Amino acid sequence: MNTVKEQMAEVINDQPLDASYEEIMRELAFQRMINRGMEDSREQRTLSNEEIERRIQSWQQ
Repeated sequence: MNTVKEQMAEVINDQPLDASYEEIMRELAFQRMINRGMEDSREQRTLSNEEIERRIQSWQQ
């Protein structure tokens, strides 16, 4: 498995040469969100669609 630094370098190197600082930061943040979501899924820290619907409906009351 790649180190965090290697993963970040890969994301940065995949960006076009004219990418702005903001675009690169957005891509890094997006990749972090994906990694966290995958980790949550592996650890079964997820909610079913039904549970999400129930929670949203409770907010609307």
